[in-house]
Amino acid sequence: MGVELLNIKGLSQLNQAAPVVMLNLMRFRERSLDGDGSGWDAYLRYSALTVPMIKARGGTLLWTGNAKAVALGAEHGNQWDYVALVYYPSLAAFTEMMTSVDYETKCDPHRTNGCAEHIIVATHEAYSKFKVG
Repeated sequence: MGVELLNIKGLSQLNQAAPVVMLNLMRFRERSLDGDGSGWDAYLRYSALTVPMIKARGGTLLWTGNAKAVALGAEHGNQWDYVALVYYPSLAAFTEMMTSVDYETKCDPHRTNGCAEHIIVATHEAYSKFKVG
């Protein structure tokens, strides 16, 4: 699930300098693949390492929450455990972090151990009440 899953082609077609909010959808494993607790436990280890990397690049965690139910649309395949909105000042900052050696060697193993599935959708703001910066 690591860096090889980044959609470099799709991301390269977006404005690299524009701010971006990444919509993260996560489904956790019952047990972490490394045997150290639950998938949630592994994700907490991932977050503890990743949030400082996000902040070092001018980004911030905007919002997180537990996904409770599909409110509209097909339920099958759309049951998620957790949702996060993460702001980056540029798409280039996100890509640089995700392709860094530190992310790949220190963070991503915990994400892989904890997440059965993790989808990240790049978004550019159309409207927001959030004030970042």
